[in-house]
Amino acid sequence: MAAPLKNEFWKLRSKHGRDKLFATPALLWQAACEYFQWVTENPLYESKAFAYQGEITTAQLPKMRAMTLSGLCFYLHCNEAYFRTFKSQLPDGEQDFNTVIAEIEAVIFRQKFEGAAADLLNANIIARDLGLMDKQSVDLTTDLTNLSEEQLIAIGNQIVKKSIENGNKH
Repeated sequence: MAAPLKNEFWKLRSKHGRDKLFATPALLWQAACEYFQWVTENPLYESKAFAYQGEITTAQLPKMRAMTLSGLCFYLHCNEAYFRTFKSQLPDGEQDFNTVIAEIEAVIFRQKFEGAAADLLNANIIARDLGLMDKQSVDLTTDLTNLSEEQLIAIGNQIVKKSIENGNKH
């Protein structure tokens, strides 16, 4: 059954919108620290096979689990969009929340960076995740109008050769 036209039932609500997930910055920091502790206490395990005196045995070796914003959000029972929206829409008077969120992001960044630097995490994956890729740029602004036909052909051949070499690396 639909509500009657021109109803004002919405005025009967005691509040509008969702409550904050954390009432204070201290509670947010405490929950984040619980996640950090959980990550430390729950490593991933890799199964390795060893041969000793003709016997093959397997062992479960602990591996470092990378902290992530998505992992934190899952632990906090929110999604990343909620977290990012919460962060971007904080009023000016909520500077303590901004500080705590910046600290959380710094802890996650450092844990991943230091784990990759110590070869405990895959450095390529972490570098991409943290935006630390080595970027190369090529300046193609050379004026080719004054070159002879032979010079243009030579340049074209070099470009094709480089392209083939780069294609064969992968």
